[in-house]
Amino acid sequence: MTVQMELTIDLARELELVEAGAAVECAEMAKLAQSGDFAAERIAGGFAVYCGPDSPVTQAVGLGLLGAVREEEFDRLEDFYFRRRETVRVETCPMADATLVNEYKRRGYHVSEFSNVMIERVGCAAGAKTPAGVEIRLARQDELDVWAVTVSQGFAEGQPAPEGIVSIMKMFARVRGTECYLASADGRIVGGATLAFRGVQTALLRRRLDRAKELGCELAMSIAVPGSVSQRNMARVGFQTLYTRIKFERAYQPG
Repeated sequence: MTVQMELTIDLARELELVEAGAAVECAEMAKLAQSGDFAAERIAGGFAVYCGPDSPVTQAVGLGLLGAVREEEFDRLEDFYFRRRETVRVETCPMADATLVNEYKRRGYHVSEFSNVMIERVGCAAGAKTPAGVEIRLARQDELDVWAVTVSQGFAEGQPAPEGIVSIMKMFARVRGTECYLASADGRIVGGATLAFRGVQTALLRRRLDRAKELGCELAMSIAVPGSVSQRNMARVGFQTLYTRIKFERAYQPG
């Protein structure tokens, strides 16, 4: 039986800053690997990250979890994105200080997305057998580009994976401490929706949880759209929804 975990401000801060840290490393790697404006800045207890226009990593995470957000801090947040002609997007934890939400209201922000933050104690997840004909293994260095395209296809809903997503996934694949896995069905690499249809996504979750246990990790964290196939697969191996985040945004207005 899964033991429900209590949501505390300390736990929420730890989870949000882990995600923010990965995004910051992604921006730093992009800056080293290619020309362009890639940046990250500590603001209001979290981080604002820019990894190119409309990138899924271009957003702020972890704001408002160290107390009240001052007006001048929010001004810095908007300046960070507006000077790059980019929409301000802020993934907002429900434990964030109320002053953050007050600034959204005062400045005309709107809600654009919900996502569930799900966690599981490593070593407690229910087992899941790998389907017949499926092999799960670590991707080799020379397979990371294939891994990036395969994972990106999951965001494309049957269409070709957008190059911007593929580029971001390539950077994540090379972030320190990252291990990339490939699943092959009957000798062929599968990805996107095929993972769920073949039962591969659950097996991949199981394999990563086993690896996390080997490394001495205590908690596993994943983020999914409420009601999605990904959320259901994570729930099957014992993940519980700890809280739901709301993404607030305000578009850049030239002039």
